[in-house]
Amino acid sequence: MQDSPAGAVNTREADAFSAALDVIAVSEPTIAQHIRGELGNQRSQLKLIASENYASPAVLLAMGNWFSDKYAEGTPAMRYYAGCEYVDKVETLAADHAKALFGADYAYVQPHSGIDANLVAYWSILAHRVEAPFLSDRDTKSVNDLTDADWEELRQLFGNQRMLGLALDAGGHLTHGFRPNISGKMFEQRSYTVDRETEMLDYDEIARLAREFKPLVLVGGYSAYPRAVNFAKMREIADEVGATFMVDMAHFAGLVAGKVFTGDFDPIPHAHIVTTTTHKSLRGPRGGMVLSNEPDLAEFVDKGCPMVLGGPLANVMAAKAVAFAEARRPEFTTYAHQVRDNAAALAEGIAKRGGRIVSGGTDNHLCLVDVTSFGLTGRQAESALESSGVIVNRNSIPFDPNGAWYTSGIRLGTPALTTVGMDEADLDQVADIICGVLQAAEPTTTAAGALSKAKFTLDDTIRDATRARSAELLAANPLYPEVGMLA
Repeated sequence: MQDSPAGAVNTREADAFSAALDVIAVSEPTIAQHIRGELGNQRSQLKLIASENYASPAVLLAMGNWFSDKYAEGTPAMRYYAGCEYVDKVETLAADHAKALFGADYAYVQPHSGIDANLVAYWSILAHRVEAPFLSDRDTKSVNDLTDADWEELRQLFGNQRMLGLALDAGGHLTHGFRPNISGKMFEQRSYTVDRETEMLDYDEIARLAREFKPLVLVGGYSAYPRAVNFAKMREIADEVGATFMVDMAHFAGLVAGKVFTGDFDPIPHAHIVTTTTHKSLRGPRGGMVLSNEPDLAEFVDKGCPMVLGGPLANVMAAKAVAFAEARRPEFTTYAHQVRDNAAALAEGIAKRGGRIVSGGTDNHLCLVDVTSFGLTGRQAESALESSGVIVNRNSIPFDPNGAWYTSGIRLGTPALTTVGMDEADLDQVADIICGVLQAAEPTTTAAGALSKAKFTLDDTIRDATRARSAELLAANPLYPEVGMLA
């Protein structure tokens, strides 16, 4: 992540963060203490959460400024508030960087999160495909001009549309139409899944389901699918059934930006609309974004406020602009390819030590481990690793018998460890560390004599040895060396 040698301290950046913490400590010293504590935690743990990363000091600093004080509903040059000259400049620059980075004609950088980006996309599709034709049929331009009866009819139409997306246990996301999320309350949803044998997408089966279900929206993308997706084939399916093809690339946006995924596997040329977060593999601030090459859709995305969003966070848009500028540099392409190579090395390292890798490998930044191969549930594996200083998350695997709470798997991602400079040899060591913990952890027995799905035993010597090995790796690849110790 840094241009300076490992362990080097950039005095300017160290001074900036130290001064910021001193200012915070005047108002609330405990918060300053907790910020220091969080840095200490992150420096002492192997972070393998696939959805987390480390933003650069420049990105972090761009969020802490007086842009936080501005209201700026609307879009550049069309605000509902006066005094937004520099907010306009920031938002325009962030969008321009995003368009150049991804090769998109349009970028909307206001969403506060991935779910906000998805909601903007869904409602833009509904406005384009349902509302606009309805208004045209009634020879009116605004929903405010509809009669009460017509408005009620339109509301019913909004609530009677269909979505087809990837099943949760196959790696889909809650925001792709599942009942606990608002998207599941908006759409009638059906899921496509993976083949039971290969644990990979079956495009013929997706096409069959699409013809049968006839969705308004076909969703591609994932949060826990370890393979590349052929978006050209997905677009063909969407076109055949008249669906709008939306891709949620929140997890793998960095691999798109870094040209790991190109051609049929790059969603930008094939999807009608693309959503993403700006952190994860993209290494920016926590936030969301919508991209499109469809001018008819972009017109409705621009109405994200007041349709879904309130005031955009100008300070976060500034940080997005910084992150996109960083991602446009050649070294980001090198980084993205290393993320993919590290994930492959991690998967191979676990497999050769007895772990079962879902689908047999990975094409992207993550791999899924079926921890029943170690006699554990995902919850036990997650907890055993966390107690040893290795941070992962439990995750369902396809057709998971343990459900979404205990799960049968863990999800491992390499964006963060790649950011600090680790390579394939390091990730093989990480695989050895993980397998050592999982092989040593043992489920406890309940009072009824059954194996617990949550509790486990792990010898303290294993924990201590794991932390010692992790510390060696982390010392060779320090996190935020520019900012020093912040003592």
